Amino acid sequence: MKRILSRRAFLQGSAAAAAGGLLVSKTIKLEAQPFPPAVAPSDRVRFGMIGIGMQGSGLLTDAITIPGVECVGAADLYDGRHTLAREITANPNLPTSRHYQDLLDRKDIDCIVAAVPDHWHRRVVVDACNAGKDIYCEKPMSHNVADGLSMVEAAQKNNRIVQIGSQRVSSVLCAKARELYAGGAIGDVEMVELTLGRNDPTGAWEYPPPTDLSPETLDWDTWLNDAPKIPFNKLHFARWRCWRAYGTGVAGDLMVHLISGMLVTLGWNEVPKSATAMGGIFRFKDGRDMPDFHTVLFDYHGIPVYVRLDLGCETAELARFMGPEGLLDAGELELRHSAQAGVDTDPSYYSSSFPAKMRAEYVKQWHLEHDPPLGKEPMHDDTVYRGHDWDDMTPHLNVFFQSVKSRKPVTEDAVFGNHAAIACHMANESYFRQKPVTWDEASKTIKS
Repeated sequence: MKRILSRRAFLQGSAAAAAGGLLVSKTIKLEAQPFPPAVAPSDRVRFGMIGIGMQGSGLLTDAITIPGVECVGAADLYDGRHTLAREITANPNLPTSRHYQDLLDRKDIDCIVAAVPDHWHRRVVVDACNAGKDIYCEKPMSHNVADGLSMVEAAQKNNRIVQIGSQRVSSVLCAKARELYAGGAIGDVEMVELTLGRNDPTGAWEYPPPTDLSPETLDWDTWLNDAPKIPFNKLHFARWRCWRAYGTGVAGDLMVHLISGMLVTLGWNEVPKSATAMGGIFRFKDGRDMPDFHTVLFDYHGIPVYVRLDLGCETAELARFMGPEGLLDAGELELRHSAQAGVDTDPSYYSSSFPAKMRAEYVKQWHLEHDPPLGKEPMHDDTVYRGHDWDDMTPHLNVFFQSVKSRKPVTEDAVFGNHAAIACHMANESYFRQKPVTWDEASKTIKS
C-alpha cells in the first residue's frame, strides 16, 4: 500500500530536491540620540514635580540627569515623599509641599512633571495649563472620556505643551519600526497583535504600603479627590490601580503603552471604531474590582487589533504587525523584521493528489520554471534591531524639556494621548458592560 504524503513531508521532500534559499539573521544596534550639551544656568529648564511615588521617583531621578534641567520644587500628599524628593535631588533644602498649587503659583517654575493616580490627572493637567505651565503627565492621560476632553480643551485654550508618559514613543526602536513600516517593509498592515503577561504579586500591584502611612502622614481626604469617600485605607493608597474609582486597570497601566507604540509605528492618531472585551479576576482575588486578565479586539478603520493582558501568566511583551510582505515584531529590547516573499518556494502540496506520473511531471516542470540558478539562491533575511529599552523614560522626558524651550510640538500631545486613553476606556467599558462598545464621534461618548 502506498503512503499518502502529508503536507509537511511533501514540502520537506521537495525542499531537499530544490535549490533552497538561505535563512540569514543579522543584528543592528541602534544608538540613542545624544543629549544636548551642558547649558548656562540662565538657559535651564526649571520644573516642579507633582507626585513622587513609584513612577514619580523614577521620573525625578531620570529628569535631573538631563543637562540643563533642574527640579526646584516638589509636591505630594504623603509626607514621606517630601523626604524622598530631597534624597533624590541631593538637595536638603528643596521646597516641598502637600499642595501642588504652590508649584503652579511660582513664577520661577517653567513646567511640571506629574505622576499621580489616574483620578487626579484631569485636575492637575487642567490647573497647570490654566496657570500657564507646560506639563508632562503620566499615562493613561485620563481617568474617563470626559476628563480627557477637558484636558485637551485646556491645553489648546492655553497653548500649552502637554506630553503624556507612554515613553516608548520616543525610543529608537519605535522610530525604527515607524521608518520600516512607512518604507513598505511589510506592506499595508492587515492585523496587529499586542500581548503582555506578568506572574507575580508586585506585577499585579500588590505593593507594600509605606510603614508609617497614616492619616497624620497622608492627607487622605484630599487624596480621594472626587472618588467615593471611605475611611483611611492604606491598601487603596498603595494599590490604587486595583480599583476603578482611582485607576484604569491593566488597560491604563499596560495596554496604553502598547496602543501608543502601535499608533506611532503605523502613523495613526485616532480612536478605534469599536472594542469587544472579555476577562475577569482569576488569580488576584484581593478585593480589587479591575480584571487581572483582559482581552480586547479593536476595530481601527477595518484593521483588527487584538490585545491580551494577563497578570497570572508571564509572557514576553510583543507588538506584532502583520502584512503581506512580512512581520515586524517589537519586543522590550529589540525589533525584528522578517520579510516574506508571499510566493511558492516549493511545488504545491496539492499535487500529492495527482497520480504518480502526473505528479512527477508537474514537480519536474515546476523546478524547471522556478529554481534559481546555482550560486544565486535567494537569501531570506531576518533583521534584528537592538535598542536600549522600548520603554526608556529619559529620552521621552528629554523630548518634553526640549519642547518647553523650543515650543516645537511633541508626538504624544494631549490629542494623541486622549486617543490612546479612549481606547483603554472602551476596553474597560466593554468589559464592565459585558458587550461590544463603539465610539460615537458626534457625541464624543462610548456607546453599546
